[in-house]
Amino acid sequence: MPTVFVIGAGRSSAFLISYLLTHAQTENWEIVVGDVAPDLAAQKIAGHKNGRAIYFDVNDALMRESVIKSATVVVSMLPAALHLLVARDCLSFGKHLVTASYVSREIAALDAEASLKDLVFLNEMGLDPGIDHMSAMQLIDRIKASGGEITSFKSYCGGLISPESDTNPWSYKFTWNPRNVVVAGQGTAQYIENGQLRYIPYNRIFSETESLEVDRVGRFDAYANRDSLSYRHPYGLALIPSLLRGTLRSPGFCAAWNVFVKLGLTDDTYTITDCNQLTYAELLGSYLPLQLKGNLRSRLAAFLGEQEDSPVLEKINWLGILGDEKIKRSSGTPARILQDLLEEKWKLREGDKDRIVMIHKFVCRTEGTEKKITSVLDVKGEDQLNTAMAKTVGLPMAIAVKLILKGQIKKRGVCIPTDKEWYVPVLNELQTLGIVFREIVS
Repeated sequence: MPTVFVIGAGRSSAFLISYLLTHAQTENWEIVVGDVAPDLAAQKIAGHKNGRAIYFDVNDALMRESVIKSATVVVSMLPAALHLLVARDCLSFGKHLVTASYVSREIAALDAEASLKDLVFLNEMGLDPGIDHMSAMQLIDRIKASGGEITSFKSYCGGLISPESDTNPWSYKFTWNPRNVVVAGQGTAQYIENGQLRYIPYNRIFSETESLEVDRVGRFDAYANRDSLSYRHPYGLALIPSLLRGTLRSPGFCAAWNVFVKLGLTDDTYTITDCNQLTYAELLGSYLPLQLKGNLRSRLAAFLGEQEDSPVLEKINWLGILGDEKIKRSSGTPARILQDLLEEKWKLREGDKDRIVMIHKFVCRTEGTEKKITSVLDVKGEDQLNTAMAKTVGLPMAIAVKLILKGQIKKRGVCIPTDKEWYVPVLNELQTLGIVFREIVS
């Protein structure tokens, strides 16, 4: 009996595991879900006869090797830094691997050996990256097949909150790993615009944003992702004059988030000890220049060049970081301390629904005529557990596992889903599951 081993039963795994269990009965698969919290894994299995929940610690080498050895396909929902441990064991024991994470240099270096062993190590098979690649390549191949030349491609995606659950000034709640949100944008964004290479360092990422508005979807702010340039080759757009990948947020979010960047509260490189002796207000105050006078809010406003009653200051104040609440942890990086506060304030509450919006904007020329194509995905979650994020991350991975187990994929080695053998069957099935793109042509 083929065995699928899913590592991680966290917030993005619900639809992945449910899909695999649904097909396990007819396909005669066993689905093993491992997590350091076995009760969480058991909840996801929900007593299914083809499922099994186990305690699993990826750092326990003997345990890791034992479980991976008995699998056919391994699906890693772990943080990206831990995939390499799993990948090396998959190589040793001849197991296929599927992840939603970006391809690291270390994983990419395993390509030749994975190919030699007739294995597929599929990465970037979630939402962004994942659905973005497949939907983009479907349009790129279609435009090229009709004789068109693509002169600009800009792609944006955001995990947002559905309007009926928008209950705070930030218009944001966590639907994804909170740490990834807190440290987002760190590094330098790289893209190309009108043939010129462009670079935006971290200290300007959230101030150099653009505004997007799409009919029947809404208006958003977008900031540039870290690396757009590396996708010119995989997308077959090596000579394209303009290529950008970005992240969507509600209007006003980026300006307010930039406060934390300016202060240094998103820094994750050093530890503050005995921080539980401080209030959040005292922590914030310690980052303001000494020469500023007045109360904390007026000093912060002066530092930022904002009015005390500005929308930016209202968002900051709403979080409680100007208040007298004590920091709970005894030590932590500024980013980790900030994350603790945000996890409570931006928590999905019972009945909340999230939202995924993806926007592709193409400019192309066909027989001398310029045409603009906007392709839009707008998915709403069911509740605070069955989120749109979990659906759009988990289902592409689950469908990929099915394709691998049924022998429908010839690709081998380390890859991302930009080939037709991936995107055609996956996008077709996603449509039947309510993940559908709408096109606007002008």
